[in-house]
Amino acid sequence: MSRLRLNDLQLAQGGRTVLEHVSGNFEDSAITALIGANGAGKSTLIQAIMGELAPIHGRIECDVPKERRAWLPQQLALDLTFPMSVEELIMTGTWPSHGAFKGYCGPHYRQAREVMSRLGITDLAHRPLGELSGGQRQRALLGRTLMQEAELLLLDEPFANVDVETVEVLMGVLRDMAAQGATIIVVLHDLEQLSRLADCVLALAGGHARWSTPEAIVERHQGGTQRHHHAPILPLDMPGLSP
Repeated sequence: MSRLRLNDLQLAQGGRTVLEHVSGNFEDSAITALIGANGAGKSTLIQAIMGELAPIHGRIECDVPKERRAWLPQQLALDLTFPMSVEELIMTGTWPSHGAFKGYCGPHYRQAREVMSRLGITDLAHRPLGELSGGQRQRALLGRTLMQEAELLLLDEPFANVDVETVEVLMGVLRDMAAQGATIIVVLHDLEQLSRLADCVLALAGGHARWSTPEAIVERHQGGTQRHHHAPILPLDMPGLSP
């Protein structure tokens, strides 16, 4: 069974239809890569899944409680001027279930320490967010979703502008989360990352969605490597991607 299902979905932004006739199920305990050119509807679909955008037709069925749904945006959305430490950011992961105005208790702090240890950022617990590198911030942001114990996790280009070590750490944590039952959707543009991480692929193009596999996407890319000069970034005009 799938806990997240799309049924003949039609979505619009600013009075313009962005996606239509989108159907399919996101696999439980799996990582689905969401790919598509800028403006293809990736952010629109994510907003709808998170309940921030109402469909104009069709429906989204999600059996994951709202307090267990997490969205990790691009780092550009993070206000680095806000006076918050790594530990404080991670602790906000308790807010959806515990509440934002209740004090933290001993188990919360112990869980936060375990999360930071898992991500290799224990020594950064009291470091302000504005003093962190891109990789350190991304680990802290993922730590917040671990603290939330998210069962549905959406990530927007989580490996952009981070170091190689952080990429490996984040991939390992995401694979562990999927193995423990989480449904994960990740926006990707890098072919190698897609082939290493994803179990399924949902490609958006021309207002429509097409389900595929990492193997099929890689094969299509290899068919166009001469035209795209072996670029590691997914060429979204490659043969067979558009519905």
